[in-house]
Parts: sequence; C-alpha cells; structure tokens
Amino acid sequence: MKIRGILLAGVLVTAFVAAQEKSATESKSVAVPMTIDHNRVVIHAEVPLADGSMERIHAWVDNGNPQLEMSRHLATMLGLAVTCGDKECSAPPPREILLGGMIISFAEIREAKIPLKPVNAAAVAFPGMNAEINLPSTVLRQYDVLVDFPGKTFKIGVPGSIRFQGSSGKAVVNAENGLIQVPSQIENKKYNLALDVGASISTLSDEVFDKLATSYADWPRMTGAVASANMWGFDSETKWNVMRVERVQYGPLFLTNVPFVEFPKEWMDFFSKRAGIATAGLLGADALQNYRIGLDYAHSKVYFDIGRLFTFPEFDVIGLVLRPEDDGLYTVLGVAEFESKPSVDGVQAGDHLAAVNGIPVRGSTMGQVWALLGGTPGQERKLTVERAGKEFVIAAKVQHFLAEKETSGDSKKKH
Repeated sequence: MKIRGILLAGVLVTAFVAAQEKSATESKSVAVPMTIDHNRVVIHAEVPLADGSMERIHAWVDNGNPQLEMSRHLATMLGLAVTCGDKECSAPPPREILLGGMIISFAEIREAKIPLKPVNAAAVAFPGMNAEINLPSTVLRQYDVLVDFPGKTFKIGVPGSIRFQGSSGKAVVNAENGLIQVPSQIENKKYNLALDVGASISTLSDEVFDKLATSYADWPRMTGAVASANMWGFDSETKWNVMRVERVQYGPLFLTNVPFVEFPKEWMDFFSKRAGIATAGLLGADALQNYRIGLDYAHSKVYFDIGRLFTFPEFDVIGLVLRPEDDGLYTVLGVAEFESKPSVDGVQAGDHLAAVNGIPVRGSTMGQVWALLGGTPGQERKLTVERAGKEFVIAAKVQHFLAEKETSGDSKKKH
C-alpha cells in the first residue's frame, strides 16, 4: 500500500507540473521583468533546442525594426542552416520563443539576419548590448504589447487580452510589417514620427532639424553623440548634431525639451520607404521613460499612461563618443566640444577606454559604460585609456551638455 501511495503521489505531482506548463504555454498574456539598458528594453526569453531542452537568452524589444536579427552563435545553437553573402549572413528563423512560459510565434518571419563576423565575434549580434536576438515589429504586431518603463515590466498577450490605460491616439500601422507612425506636431507644423522603444534617442530628418535650428537659435544644441545619442558608434556620430526641441505634440502627448539627433536624408528616405508613409523621424525610448506604452496593433492605437514625473539627467556625462567592438572593447571615436573647446583633454581618436574610476569596461553594455561616465556636473572621473599597447590615466570632468540658456531677468529657460 505504501508503494502504491508513493506511485500515486508521483503521478499527481507529474500531472500538476504538466498542467502548470500547459497553462503557461496557453496563457493569453504574460508579464515579465525587463532591463532598461541605454534606454533599450531587454527581457529574458527561452528557446527550444533540438534535443528538447530549453536555453535561456536575452531578447531586445525592437518594435521599430521589422527584421528579425540574431547572433550566429544562437543560430548554430538552434541548429539553423546559416548561409553567408558578401555583407551578411541569414538563416531560417526559429519556430518560436517563450516569454514567461507563453509561446511567441515566429511563423510569419521568413528569415533571420545574422552579422557577417569572424568566428570569435559570432556570439555578438548587437555590439554594446546583452541580447542574442531581437523581437521585431513583424512579431510584435500579432499581439497586444505594454512596455512599462517606470515598473520595468514588459507585457504581451493575444489581441484583446491587455487592458490599456492612459491617453490614447490613433496611429498609422503598416499592415505588412507592424511599423508605427504617430501623427505629431512641432511648432504647429504636422509630421509623422515613428514610435520606436528600441531606439536610445529620438531623431529628426536633417530638413526638419535644420529648419527648427534656424528658427529657434536659442534651443540648446551640440555636436557629437554623447550619452543616449551615442547609439551604435558609427564613424559619423562624432559629427552628429543634437538639439532639444522645446515642445512636441505626439499623438495625445505634449512633451517638452525633447533631445533629437539630426539624421541624413538618405537614412530618412529608407525609413519612410520601410514605413510606407512619409516620416520626419522617430520618438525614441529616451523621451518615454516616465510612461507605460501600450501598443494596440489590432485597433491601430497607442496608449500613454504616465507613471512618474522625473527629469533624467542623461546628458550630464563625460564627453566621449564611443564605439562598442565585437571583442568587448570600447574605442574612442572622438570628443564632444563643450563651450567651444574639447570637453576631455589627452584623449585621441582610436584610443580604447579600458576603465572608469578603476572599473574595467571591457564586456560591459553601452548602458553600463554611460552610467559610469555620468554624474553631477563638475565631478571628476579617472579614465584609464589604452593607446598602442600602453595604459595611462586621464582626469576628466562631467559636463552638463545641452544646458539651459540664460534669458532676460537673470532667469533660466529650462531645456
């Protein structure tokens, strides 16, 4: 009888576990913790391997990109057939991934793009990020999506399963790829701006940017992509112009003092073609950190539910422009100017940033590095810099980039 009881208990436990697993995979919606790194949303996911086991990975929520991307290391681990051309590789997409036990289907994805990289760099899909795969708009559009920045929670569910809150507005959703454009206004002129929680900074076309810069000469601006404007470490980022736009009406939202990067026409033409509608730029995650963002793809609506009131000092930093490398190193591309002179002395383009205040940065994410380089204006940071195989230490001060401008009556106009 004791043996029979033990067997019965085992059957009940097995049945309970199976029921729990079935319930998880059949859930209508799930909520999972998210990490905000360089304003980008990264979540834990699981992928099924050929032997039936599950592998835990990091996924980047990238609703502004319709293309599935992954590292070659992940593709190999999944047993996908990788083929390479002159510029990039590709592979069949994985069948699905699991978020919080819920199956997220990749059935509508035709292929995954894989960077063409040497074997020793094949594990890196996105330099400066801790993610092996992205969740593109072509996947996300099949679901309800809620990105809760204040609560650091990502929620996804079948259409109709998430109860959205906050101010809502109609959006233009590309039926083929799920890219979202939101009708907007800047200084009483109408534009379409994409909604992209996968972007670390907001952008404007050079045409719109230049018109605003000419008309509003008192708006704070700078040259050189520091902090969140240092997106990926393109060579051109040392010359990028950044400006605070005083007021932006974005669907139902009225945002103030939004930093925008100027993007060249050929880039914006590409984005407009991909979106299927003329677009003047995009609103990135830096402008949305106080909100819970609801994406109701089925009804072409977006929701903005404010969760806190906080001004993020994202441009109080050391003025380096950096490039994250595949091997984890950080190359100095240049130095941003502050008050018409270089903001950091003794650093040259091509140097490698090895440590900040003695903390090594190799292998860190962009968000982690910029957290080390940020602080209160005037604070000193000890930069360990490597040049030609030798290391030396440079003292640099945190500067308040995109600062307030003096106005009449000795008052300050905040930007």
